Amino acid sequence: MIIPKKNRNEICKYLFQEGVLYAKKDYNLAKHPQIDVPNLQVIKLMQSFKSKEYVRETFSWQYYYWYLTNDGIEHLRNYLNLPSEIVPATLKKSARPPGRPFGSGPPGDRPRGPPRFEGDRPRFGDRDGYRGGPRGAPGDFGGEKGGAPAEFQPSFRSSGGRPGFGRGGGGGFGAGPTSSSME
Repeated sequence: MIIPKKNRNEICKYLFQEGVLYAKKDYNLAKHPQIDVPNLQVIKLMQSFKSKEYVRETFSWQYYYWYLTNDGIEHLRNYLNLPSEIVPATLKKSARPPGRPFGSGPPGDRPRGPPRFEGDRPRFGDRDGYRGGPRGAPGDFGGEKGGAPAEFQPSFRSSGGRPGFGRGGGGGFGAGPTSSSME
């Protein structure tokens, strides 16, 4: 698509200035909301930049989002004849308002809760018994733990009781005859 040089320059200036650009997927929109050019020209120029890997594209909720890549920054610098000191807004560090460090400030600034440690009491209440004893080597999972008794023999077959309940028990409607009824 042939895009007038004036419109191409406007789109490139905006893209380099912000570092990102968006457009609604509406090819008939008279003009882009941020730039005074037709929306179709913005989409088509970004489509061209995407094929050259100057921008990375994301599409969500009927909106295109384009993010300038390092190759795109270099290309636009050359195209717009800009010095290397000028960078897109996405690469600029935002000046944070000076905040106070954690734990500093006047002592009466805000009410403090109860102290975290009171004597020999553990920090998280009485949960240490639940967590077990001392930790062992990795893969040891906390040392000696009580397991099943040596004489324990699990059985997964139904031993009497109600047949046909649970997984694979058979016996429901449409089930074939059981082995005990085939004798």
